[in-house]
This record gives sequence, structure tokens and C-alpha cells, in this order.
Amino acid sequence: MASLPDPTSLALPEVLRGHPVDQVAFLVPDLAQAIEAWKELGYDEWKIYTYSPDSVPELTYRGQPGTYSMRLALSGSSPQIELIQPMDGPSIYHEWVESRGYGLHHVGFFVDSAAEVVDAFAALGTAPAQTGSGYGADGDGAFAYFDAVDSTFAVVLEAIEVPAQRRPSETI
Repeated sequence: MASLPDPTSLALPEVLRGHPVDQVAFLVPDLAQAIEAWKELGYDEWKIYTYSPDSVPELTYRGQPGTYSMRLALSGSSPQIELIQPMDGPSIYHEWVESRGYGLHHVGFFVDSAAEVVDAFAALGTAPAQTGSGYGADGDGAFAYFDAVDSTFAVVLEAIEVPAQRRPSETI
């Protein structure tokens, strides 16, 4: 029988303790097919976006400037469902698919400031694996992913600073 990961391998900062999960995200090989499958579960309305260096001005991957892109779809609330089709890499999505395949990837938390969460994790010795900022219609909005795979969480954690206004949804 496999043993549980050491629960001390990732310290959760105070800013996230007691915070409910706001989003559950899955990596998918084909966004259009995944949306159709989720419609069978009652998720009928989707907002679709492409995130890339063209639409997210500040991207990082493993502490370096990022060049990754993905297409994503959002539906529902409490928690919101996110489907992500990785496109160009490298990215944490590509790492995940290569080592684990498609499926559940991360849980997300809507926060007032992604930068505050990055600083809180940094104080505990954990750097973000991947970040992005400026994807909102007014240049706001940010996200930061933290690798919690080898902790008791067993997934990636994401801090999501929701933009005041999103860009218009794309069509699939």
C-alpha cells in the first residue's frame, strides 16, 4: 500500500487557510470535445478564452519568462469548472500531461491579490511554478500556480485574481 505524502512538504499560507475551493480544473486534449462531454453533466454555458503572450502580457514559467499558451473554457460556480487545452509550451500543463496524462490538474482560489499569495508562499519557501497577469479587459487579473502534488493536496494549487471585466468570450 502506498503511503501518504508528507503533509509538511508544502506549507499553506495563512491567506489560503480556510478558503473554499472556487475552481476545479481539468487538462483536456480537445477543448471542443470536452465541452460537449461536460454539457451532458449540465454545464451548458461556457466562456472560452485563449491565453498566450498576445493576451497575457506577463507570463512566467519556473521563474523565467513564459511563452506558453492554452485555450480554456469556464462554466458554473461554487466551484467553477475550468477545462484547459494546452497549446504551446513549455508549461506546467505540458509537464502534467507528459507525466500523468489528462484529467484533474488543479484547484483554484479566488483571491484579492495573486501577488499577495505569491509573497505569502515565498515567505514559506515556495516559489510559483507558473504565473500570468494582465489578461483582463482593462489589463488586470492574475494567476499563480503552486506545485502541491507531493503534499497531501496531491494537485496544483492556483491563486486567481479575477479581473474586473473579462475580454469577450471566443467561440469554439
